[in-house]
Order: sequence, then structure tokens, then C-alpha cells
Amino acid sequence: MTEIEPKTDQYEDLLSEALDAAEIAAPPDTPLAAAASDCEEMARSYLEDGRHFRAEDDLVNALAAFSYGHAWLDAGARVGLLDVPREGHLFTIGARTDTRSKRARDG
Repeated sequence: MTEIEPKTDQYEDLLSEALDAAEIAAPPDTPLAAAASDCEEMARSYLEDGRHFRAEDDLVNALAAFSYGHAWLDAGARVGLLDVPREGHLFTIGARTDTRSKRARDG
């Protein structure tokens, strides 16, 4: 097994779990809800693309697709479009964000 195989597995699982955990936070039938839906759709599309690349044994593009898909969810969570768990390993929002904010405040 090459080094990229376990990393690709890890990122596929991360994206899949993150998609299951993310929920649209914006009120229905608003432009923000449409933007949140776009974030989810892009993440799902990248998950499908990554799985296609994996089936073609193209692990570099599979890993890239899984990473891009997760970035769409993470960005949606950061700007408040998606409601996501703040604890755990699925998203960068949460404890690490709070730590950065504290450092910025403390100068």
C-alpha cells in the first residue's frame, strides 16, 4: 500500500461523515438557504467524483476531490450557512477557532 492510499481513505471517510453531520442553518426559501444547498451539493458532487477517480485507480485526483468537497462544507460552516458539530474532528470550526480568537484578543 502506498502512502496516498490511507490518506485517500481517511479523506473519503471524513467527507462522507461531514456530509451526514451538516445541516442547512439558513431559513428555508432564502438566498442563504440556496447558498447552503449549493455548498452541500458541491460537497456531494466532489464525493462522487472522488469515488469515480478511486475506481479508476487515480488516487491523486480522488484525494483532491475529497479535500475540495470537505472545503465546501467547512467554508459553509464558517460563514454560518451550515450547522455542524463544533466538537470532534469533522470541521475546523469549534475549539481551534475559539483558540485563534482568544489569541487575537490577547494580542
